Amino acid sequence: MQLNEAVCLVTGAASGIGRATALALAAAGADVIASDRDEDGLADVVAATGGSALACDLSLPGSAGRLAAGALSLRGRVDVLVNCAGIGLYGLVADQTGSDSERVIAVNVIAPIELTRGLLPTMVARGSGHVVNLGSIVGRVGRPYEAVYAASKGALAVFTESLRAELRATGVSASLVAPVAVDTRFFAERGVPYDRRWPRPVSAERIAAAVITAIRADRAEVFVPRWLALAARVHGAAPRTFRMLAARLD
Repeated sequence: MQLNEAVCLVTGAASGIGRATALALAAAGADVIASDRDEDGLADVVAATGGSALACDLSLPGSAGRLAAGALSLRGRVDVLVNCAGIGLYGLVADQTGSDSERVIAVNVIAPIELTRGLLPTMVARGSGHVVNLGSIVGRVGRPYEAVYAASKGALAVFTESLRAELRATGVSASLVAPVAVDTRFFAERGVPYDRRWPRPVSAERIAAAVITAIRADRAEVFVPRWLALAARVHGAAPRTFRMLAARLD
């Protein structure tokens, strides 16, 4: 898919991966609609991209549907949807509250699904479009103390795979970008910093480049870094071996 003059809606665009993705899409010639609940951050992104802003808190019921309608009203179409917005949750499941889990699922799972549902009909009618979902390697292999977050990213991975199969021969496609830890304020916002020596976090710009690749090359799944694909395969083919290796690294 060509990105020049494509209308691209990016959620979570005020910072981190979302901001880097909005900038990368604008550099590729896209017309960016940036969305986030941080209105000050959005203003900065709009100034940098020359695009438009739609403030939205995706944790609120019905907000994703309203965002989709607002984007269509603003530009008349959305060619690319990039679901970057996401929140983390760290700690023992037994110590967490129901509202903690509900907010993670609302932002990380329900919002991408509702946004996709709101924008997909017009994409299919035009015979062109792309949905990119930001997953995580923990959505493929799990991670202690991140059970709810990992579950949300696992759900998003299966949703993306299923959606891609549904869209076959429509001219519309879907991709998952699954990174390792990313050097953003994500960990500070969840309340627990990233303290593992390995693997090292990658830059948000590297994830943004993977999003561009997924769209242009119509890749079903892009791991960042690429060796993560091996970790996912080992987990699938030899889960017991994977668990033994993972325990040594924790």
